[in-house]
Amino acid sequence: MVGWARVRSRNGPHPGESMNPEPRTASDLTTEAHALALDAADPLARFRDRFYLPPGTIYLDGNSLGLLSRDAEATTLSALEQWKRLGIGGWLEAEPPWFTLGEELGALLAPLVGAGPDEVVVTGTTTVNLHALVATFYQPAGRRRKIVATGLDFPSDVYALGNQIRLRGGDPGSDLVLVASRDGRTVAEADIVAAMSDEVALVLLPSVLYRSGQLLDLAALAAAARERGIPIGFDCAHSAGAVPHQFDEWGIDFACWCSYKYLNAGPGSVGGLYVNRRHFGTIPGLAGWWGYQKERQFDMRHDWEGAAGAGAWQISTPPVLATAPLLGSLRIFAEAGIDRLRAKSLTQTGYLIDLVTMLGLTAPEIGYRIGTPRDPARRGGHVALEHDAGARIGRALKARGVVPDFRPPDVIRLAPIPLYTSYHDLWRVAGLLRDIIETGEFRRFGDGRDLVA
Repeated sequence: MVGWARVRSRNGPHPGESMNPEPRTASDLTTEAHALALDAADPLARFRDRFYLPPGTIYLDGNSLGLLSRDAEATTLSALEQWKRLGIGGWLEAEPPWFTLGEELGALLAPLVGAGPDEVVVTGTTTVNLHALVATFYQPAGRRRKIVATGLDFPSDVYALGNQIRLRGGDPGSDLVLVASRDGRTVAEADIVAAMSDEVALVLLPSVLYRSGQLLDLAALAAAARERGIPIGFDCAHSAGAVPHQFDEWGIDFACWCSYKYLNAGPGSVGGLYVNRRHFGTIPGLAGWWGYQKERQFDMRHDWEGAAGAGAWQISTPPVLATAPLLGSLRIFAEAGIDRLRAKSLTQTGYLIDLVTMLGLTAPEIGYRIGTPRDPARRGGHVALEHDAGARIGRALKARGVVPDFRPPDVIRLAPIPLYTSYHDLWRVAGLLRDIIETGEFRRFGDGRDLVA
């Protein structure tokens, strides 16, 4: 069983924080009183009031779309007001100026991923940024033509990698190596390293597998790639804002991510990317005018002179109204602290896993299976519950006011978001998961999935 003292951050609890109360016995852990005691002792509970929670719901889908905060709302309204008041003058006169918005937000994001402020820029979207980065770092030559990914990658990444291989005259059927899973849930780091042969020109991996929530060992994988002279990058869409990273310390080459999941910046909001400073000066594989040296961008010259840092990988003018919410959201992250958020996330996912186990939900007659690693070091920000009737259960949960998501064929993803999910929420959901099966309620709903799952 996971220990119920609150998981410490690297620097221990902040001053004035109390540790989560310990239950007297294992059975105490499943009580409502214990859930309420955990909430009472939670130093991050106060952030819940900063978010707009859908009325009458328990929202556990922040790994797909984070909720709107009052802070993000305020910075969005401010951007609209500045557009109304300043017009085109907002590019230099807004606060912050739109002209350098990507760089300024990148500097605010950098501490969350362990990078220098000039190594991160907010721009584009996850797949657009992935294309731009792979087009830069995938340089097939001689025997080295292959790209290593995993067989459990998010489809968009696989599509992009196959496309990049075709653009270089290769065949994804032979040049895209998708490392297989041994259990259908996780991918062994040893198998990924074994695939790093002298025919590999690039490794691109997810930081967290989107179905199971497995967190890969980025440091070990980066070290193995570096030893073999292979550039390595990560898609951190399922970890940015949920898991603290140390990109510089680990020596990874590049990364990209979205901001609409754990970073709570809104549907379709702008993405982010990281480029290690040892690659500064490299010509981006997909260049655009917004990546030009800012001081000379409006000289309108046709010769390329890229920005000095990661800003060179910007392609197009930033969508200011889709970027503004991130400014407010990052203020919350600076206040809460990524280490404290990670500590609570691990405690909450561990609590949910233990509730599922101790309430007997994994018994054959109930039928749930836990698809997420139990080891906190291998766990991202969500819990994957598997069930043969997963789609029906997901619909039944929604009818009861719980918002999960579903990934075929059988995964119900439940994401406790430490900024706004309470322990009492999780206690209630565990009871509903059991009730939906024991009463046969799930049978009222159809199989398959909705158009948006």
